[in-house]
Amino acid sequence: MEFDPTRPKWRQIRDEIVRKIETGEYPPGYLISAVQLERDYGVARATVQKVTAALRAEGLVRTETGMGSFVTGPTAK
Repeated sequence: MEFDPTRPKWRQIRDEIVRKIETGEYPPGYLISAVQLERDYGVARATVQKVTAALRAEGLVRTETGMGSFVTGPTAK
C-alpha cells in the first residue's frame, strides 16, 4: 500500500481494513494480527494499536487478550 502523505497512516490502514470487512475479504471471526499488520504495512506497533482501537470503537472487531482482534461483522449500511 502506498500511503497518502496528507492523511494519517493509521486512518488509511483503518479505511482499507473496513473495506475488506465490508467486501467479505475479512469475514466474521477473521483474525486481524497486530504482527501481520506491522509487517504488511511497515508501521510501528503504536500505529497498529490506533487502528485496532478505532475498529473496536466502531464495533467492527473484538479484542481478546492474548489472542488478537477478530472481525465481528460488516458495518450497517
